[in-house]
Amino acid sequence: MKYTYRTNGVCSREIQIELNQDGLIEKVSFLGGCAGNLKGISALVKGRKPEEVSSLLQGIHCGQKGTSCPDQLAKALQQLTKQKGSV
Repeated sequence: MKYTYRTNGVCSREIQIELNQDGLIEKVSFLGGCAGNLKGISALVKGRKPEEVSSLLQGIHCGQKGTSCPDQLAKALQQLTKQKGSV
């Protein structure tokens, strides 16, 4: 399953998420943002459950923004989980 999320309030503009057939995160790609940090986050979340990653990253702030790329990933995964549950 592939999912695209448009971010709000951060440097990255979009997050692309792929889940494998077991519902685990297969791949996460950010469009824009701090390339090294976001590649690191993408590598760390691979093979994990979306709910687990969301609970770890939710609420992280970048400076005074009130959100961050990790927080936006958490929001994307929450939406994906809701969407997956309603299918």
